[in-house]
Amino acid sequence: MSRRTDRINVLMRQELSGLISREIKDPRVSGIITITQVDTSSDMRNARVYLSVMGDSDTKREALDGLRSASSFLRRELRTKISLRYIPFLSFELDDTLEHSINILNILDTIKPNDPPSEPSQSIL
Repeated sequence: MSRRTDRINVLMRQELSGLISREIKDPRVSGIITITQVDTSSDMRNARVYLSVMGDSDTKREALDGLRSASSFLRRELRTKISLRYIPFLSFELDDTLEHSINILNILDTIKPNDPPSEPSQSIL
């Protein structure tokens, strides 16, 4: 990715976070929602917005549905805040990296060795 695309991704993430927390009145989007990453295509026509939602799977699904229905509103608002030739179409996806990393840590905890590591032997040169 270019530096320009990286800067646009960061700017869109900041603006979308503010819009979601302040402007969206949909009750499905009322939980704790964090935008973890925005990936914009090289032609700036499409952007994937990855988000983390606190709650059970039903809460996550409802929040995702609410954001998908508000995507045209969010694009309109982004147009007033970001000066780009094209405001990308937004597609929202759940980011499950946090849950995945917790599962990996739990697995690693279960396979810890029972014996403490032995002292390393010293070699004589």
